[in-house]
Amino acid sequence: MPDKPSVLFVCVHNAGRSQMAAAWLTHLAGDRVEVRSAGSSPGENVNPAAVEAMREVGIDISAEVPKMLTVDAVKESDVCITMGCGDTCPVFPGKRYLDWQLADPAGQGVAAVRPIRDEIRVLVEGLIKEIAPRPQS
Repeated sequence: MPDKPSVLFVCVHNAGRSQMAAAWLTHLAGDRVEVRSAGSSPGENVNPAAVEAMREVGIDISAEVPKMLTVDAVKESDVCITMGCGDTCPVFPGKRYLDWQLADPAGQGVAAVRPIRDEIRVLVEGLIKEIAPRPQS
């Protein structure tokens, strides 16, 4: 893995899970990791309940826009993490692929999204320890 690993989060609409995961990774790892997110069939907007749930923990994703998954985004990433998008993510040799089984927040209220947000944080924290641990002082 390079000095600055790159992670791509993918879900169908790139409107909930992948947006929250990208925001958590950016928030928790800072510039130690390059972060991307995309969707196999992007929605028009980020899920308002996901925006509110992240706002509750001090992270603003209101300006984010769902993006289309591209072959280049996968090629440029060291780790590709799918979240309920099945086999739509292209596979390239030498890449690491993870599939996080998470409930879909689409159509859910903020109360239902909070546990998903919190589960994503735990997964992201584990990923950071593995790919971009803090340097020993």
